Amino acid sequence: MTVVISRPGLRLNDISVGAVFLAIGFAALTVPTLISLAQQSWSHEFGAYGPIVLVTGVWLLWRQAPEIRRAGEPGNPWLTAPILILALLSYAFGRAFDFLTLEAAGVYGAGIAILQSRLGGKILLKHWFPLVYLAFAIPLPGSLLADLTAPLKQLVSLAATDWLHVFGVPVARQGVTIFVAQYQLLVEDACSGMNSLVGLIAVSLLYIYLIRGSNLVYSLMLTAFVIPIAIAANIFRIMVLILLTYFFGNEVAQGILHFTAGMLLFATALVCVFGVDRLIAYVLPRLGRATS
Repeated sequence: MTVVISRPGLRLNDISVGAVFLAIGFAALTVPTLISLAQQSWSHEFGAYGPIVLVTGVWLLWRQAPEIRRAGEPGNPWLTAPILILALLSYAFGRAFDFLTLEAAGVYGAGIAILQSRLGGKILLKHWFPLVYLAFAIPLPGSLLADLTAPLKQLVSLAATDWLHVFGVPVARQGVTIFVAQYQLLVEDACSGMNSLVGLIAVSLLYIYLIRGSNLVYSLMLTAFVIPIAIAANIFRIMVLILLTYFFGNEVAQGILHFTAGMLLFATALVCVFGVDRLIAYVLPRLGRATS
């Protein structure tokens, strides 16, 4: 059965009823999760990259939609069923127990199952990058984030205070607490570099894909450079905040300049990633050549 809509300026042919119900069902899963993401993750600095990843990922799929539709064919239902069942279980558990990571992963898995059912696994493997890239929109679990940021906070705190000692700044450190003049600063999770790391990797992979194509080896190589760049950027960020506190006071450092410093350092780190990309492409031109 098909639905044919004919109006002046609007003509949609061969829209299957099944596709309409799939779209409605997927929207019923997605909308509540998007609201939860906006309230719990995207409104904080550690998840600010999420909307960017989601919008650009959907744009990538939309850009490739004509080719995907031409080459796609119905997928194997025996593969679709387990993916969908696992996705719905993950969504239900995450929704019931307010576990946003599992809830978002369930929506993502349901989307993969629908695409596999409508288009087939071969076409999804061919256009793997937008699907992998969209996975970055799934927020990391809070417990995992805490475990990952703990050693990074120690590292960036130690490096920042040691460098400032060299320039004669009266700064001391106890764990992740930094003392400068009469002020006491606590290095929070957002300053550890973890949020910058995930955001930088996502944006860098998008850049690689648009410039170099779906070159997996090149993507892994450049991603390896992103990690030290993100950590170095956050060390410098903490140094800037310490100096602002020392010379201008805590209110100035923790005000708009705190957010501005974070954005500026992220932009600088991104420019460094682009520079490394150009260097790799120059030194290894064959590896940096665009592939589809």
